[in-house]
Amino acid sequence: MTLSTRRLGQLEVGAQGLGCMGMSQAYGVGDEAESIATVHRALELGVTLLDTADQYGNGANEELVGRAIADRRDQVVLATKFAFVKNEDGSIAGLRGDAEYVRQACDASLRRLGVDHIDLYYQHRVDPNVPIEETVGAMAELVEAGKVRYLGLSEAGAETIRRAHAVHPITALQSEWSLWTRDIEGEILGTCRELGIGLVPFSPLGRGFLTGQVTSVDNLAADDMRRGLPRFTDGNLERNLAIVAALRALGEQRGVTAGQLALAWVQHQGADVVPIPGTKRRKYLEENAAAAQLELSAEELAAIEAAAPAEQIAGDRYTAAMQALSGR
Repeated sequence: MTLSTRRLGQLEVGAQGLGCMGMSQAYGVGDEAESIATVHRALELGVTLLDTADQYGNGANEELVGRAIADRRDQVVLATKFAFVKNEDGSIAGLRGDAEYVRQACDASLRRLGVDHIDLYYQHRVDPNVPIEETVGAMAELVEAGKVRYLGLSEAGAETIRRAHAVHPITALQSEWSLWTRDIEGEILGTCRELGIGLVPFSPLGRGFLTGQVTSVDNLAADDMRRGLPRFTDGNLERNLAIVAALRALGEQRGVTAGQLALAWVQHQGADVVPIPGTKRRKYLEENAAAAQLELSAEELAAIEAAAPAEQIAGDRYTAAMQALSGR
């Protein structure tokens, strides 16, 4: 099995990417050897877009990805992100999008990754205190210097996307998009398609919830970020499990899992859509990659949406504090 390719603007990538964050933070204890083996297996399958960020594991994730690709850099479309600044204890202090910080952050990422250029460089979240023109202008200078090939934004709103694109072409927008997070489907999605900007959905499996593997927060690691997210707490998880049950029933008709069905739905949202499900294990990587090749009819897509109606999702996607940093 080798995945077909898709285009994010002018950038050609495998039809599905790999989110690497969970290898270093947020979802329990990591396993470096298995994570590196997962990256290598991804490349074998045609999953060429590897997604990391300078804040994942306070830089440790970039270092891990760098080690994983050191002897196969030419097989990888490498994406990383900047914007979050941290306190000494690792907590988020805020955002920076000023030109000086853009340059500093890029050079630091290049060192941690052990590469001479980044293929796709995102502003992780928009800094509300810095005009997007300044931020993207500095990012454009990185392209001119050969340190970056293409530019992206993450979680930006439609007006910001337009202003950014007017300074330098934006290749991709990375935003949360799945059966239980669909708020980009209006103006934001329309703006991207008007401008020829590709879509890179993160958490296309609802932070793993849509796989059916999470039935109680008690089964999650003590430091798992999902323990504090509204959709997993306050009784919301129990209500949302009904959606997973409906997806599982549909999946059984096709001989696939609930997660594969949910991921295939995202894959079917357009040829300009390249989801980046995250995993740190080869088993789940292979399951996700198989979903990229699952063909769904119009009737099946409608049935999937009926099983997971957006208005019935219980709970907000973020806490109020996290939403304040969401960028839109």
